[in-house]
Amino acid sequence: MSNIAEEINKRRTFAIISHPDAGKTTLTEKFLLYGGAINLAGSVKGKATARHAVSDWMEIEKERGISVTSSVLQFNYDGYCINILDTPGHQDFSEDTYRTLMAADSAVMVIDASKGVEAQTRKLFKVCGMRGIPIFTFINKLDRDANDTFELLDEIEKELGIATCPVNWPIGSGKRFKGVYDRHENHVLTFSDTEKGTKEGETTVISMDDEDTLMEVLGDEALGTLRDEIELLDGASVEFDLDEVRRGKLTPVFFGSALTNFGVEIFLQNFLKMATTPLPRISQGESVEPVENDFSAFVFKIQANMNKAHRDRIAFMRICSGKFDATKEVRHVQGGKNMRLSQPQQIMADERKILSEAYAGDIIGVFDPGIFSIGDTVCMPKDNICYEGIPTFAPEHFARVRQMDTMKRKQFIKGVNQIAQEGAIQIFQEFNTGMEEIIVGVVGVLQFDVLKYRLENEYNVEIKLEPLPYEHIRWIENKDEVDLAKLTGTSDMKKIKDLKGNPLLLFINQWSIGMTLDRNKGLVLSEFGRG
Repeated sequence: MSNIAEEINKRRTFAIISHPDAGKTTLTEKFLLYGGAINLAGSVKGKATARHAVSDWMEIEKERGISVTSSVLQFNYDGYCINILDTPGHQDFSEDTYRTLMAADSAVMVIDASKGVEAQTRKLFKVCGMRGIPIFTFINKLDRDANDTFELLDEIEKELGIATCPVNWPIGSGKRFKGVYDRHENHVLTFSDTEKGTKEGETTVISMDDEDTLMEVLGDEALGTLRDEIELLDGASVEFDLDEVRRGKLTPVFFGSALTNFGVEIFLQNFLKMATTPLPRISQGESVEPVENDFSAFVFKIQANMNKAHRDRIAFMRICSGKFDATKEVRHVQGGKNMRLSQPQQIMADERKILSEAYAGDIIGVFDPGIFSIGDTVCMPKDNICYEGIPTFAPEHFARVRQMDTMKRKQFIKGVNQIAQEGAIQIFQEFNTGMEEIIVGVVGVLQFDVLKYRLENEYNVEIKLEPLPYEHIRWIENKDEVDLAKLTGTSDMKKIKDLKGNPLLLFINQWSIGMTLDRNKGLVLSEFGRG
């Protein structure tokens, strides 16, 4: 057992979130560089011939330069086994980010120093707050001119409702960026521009008591500003408290430049010391401890067609407890069947390694013949574990989907269903018809583009999307007590059903929801689907 405990305690599993272009992918690559997982950091953008970032594998991501799905990366560093869950940076994919955060024990938030907390990202950060997990902040791009540091911290506190505690402090920015001051050690780490894609160059450490060297390296003005800022900081900032960090109430803040590789390793080392080992999860009101219990896991993501040659479908599972042994049977709780997980693998973006074992905290991908759903639990056959489901976000945009070639009906239905099972879209039908009329609901409009692109490229089906004016969706909680045919609605209300036959109502206006409730005594509506 001690070997299992040792392996689990080495694990650190975190999600990395940011606004598009804040440098998240570059930071991820530098982590991999330190772990020896890659030899040369690729460039996210750049020439068409350049290697694409390791974590962006879907074609549409490569074309647009944004991440639309979350990928999983594992590497070892300094005795730790690290699982990074990379998330889409765009708010239109905040639901995917939320599901990924369900599989993480902490989150690293990357912020562009020249832009601060951007409007589009607020939703992502709120999603992070909903999970209440520890958040570590890396303020990136100090090699460019940055906003006032105090204002950046103030913005994080206001937007996130979380206290900040700078672990280090930047000295200048852009061309005047000299390095960072380490508050705990009371010394300055100087920055020298290094070759892009290589490890950090020689970092010089200068004690704050060494006045002459500081004056020589920083100059009179920068040193004076630094001393003033330290004084301000010591008087105004919150004391560092690890318990508060782990409760998600305080975020440690680090500064650096992922592109030039300054401050990345300092951040990684500090993060690994502060972040927790894999956390317990709740099953039917009880805590399942990672070390004390046998193998259990839950599905947080399903991705079809990761490998074009095989047209496969992978269910990603977060191992919550114990050790996974590929030779042993497990029970798929929702399916009520014992089975062996097929082709268990660890995934390094689009590269795969077949596994024979893995531990709590690890993320594994298994071949899914179409039996798994997001939120499903797998455990040992003798155990009675069932993890809490992952809530579905209510779609905010709707469109009618029409296929251009009616002869391809079969591929169309298969494609739409598979993409819906991944959680990227939700599909509904007109209340009185079969699958003739399909209505798609998404959280963000970019998902419509992804749907169109994937149906064309993966299923060879061309579609036309007709936007619908509805903005609000409600599930009928007491559907057995309500005769939908006799329901009195408003003129902007539409009756639909989900794939399981559950009745739903769509509304254009928010006020119509209240009016419909008033007109139908006893009707109970909900913003969340219960499956």
